[in-house]
Amino acid sequence: MREIKVAPSMLSADILHLEEDIKKVEAAGADYLHLDIMDGHFVPNLSFSADIVKAIRPISNMVFDVHLMISDPEFYLENFVKAGADIVTFHYEAVENPVALAEKIHSYGIKAGISIKPKTPASVLSDIIENFDLILVMTVEPGFGGQSYIMEMNEKIAEVREMIDKTGKDIELQVDGGVSPKNAHLPVSHGANVLVAGSAVFKSEDYKTTISQIRSAE
Repeated sequence: MREIKVAPSMLSADILHLEEDIKKVEAAGADYLHLDIMDGHFVPNLSFSADIVKAIRPISNMVFDVHLMISDPEFYLENFVKAGADIVTFHYEAVENPVALAEKIHSYGIKAGISIKPKTPASVLSDIIENFDLILVMTVEPGFGGQSYIMEMNEKIAEVREMIDKTGKDIELQVDGGVSPKNAHLPVSHGANVLVAGSAVFKSEDYKTTISQIRSAE
């Protein structure tokens, strides 16, 4: 049985009370803090800079799971490493040589992840998957919070899980987009073990209960 981890997305936190919200989800049992970095180019929205990541690093012991939804992840990589990232995930669609970038991320002593958009087939990962510590399957179109989970992604999650299992490596399979206590069983049953949840957690009245419900989904 795979350990299920929950990664609340700071994109849905209260920007005026970030410290309070971050400490609350950590106390509620969150495993990772998912940090969506958007440049207004790769996706049609802007979010946090490395300076924000650096500012919040001292207030939390959670794994900082940095998701670069940006056009030139290599250019900004060092900034996020220095800011305190534990995992840096970039998009397959944003780079020409994903393996080289994974090696560069690993050279900093942190974990490397790669993400694919809903319309990108899982097959693009088949020859490179063993170079990564985490695979992120987007279950919404990246760029905005609050979207509905795309059911058709379940088959892709299962396909990626099969690829991971064939490597024999301990590679995490993460999903991001529209995950809630009501549907978390879907990605889990298809092989995901790290669930990003934004609105479902930060808009709930009880973070601990919500995180527990997501984690226990079967």
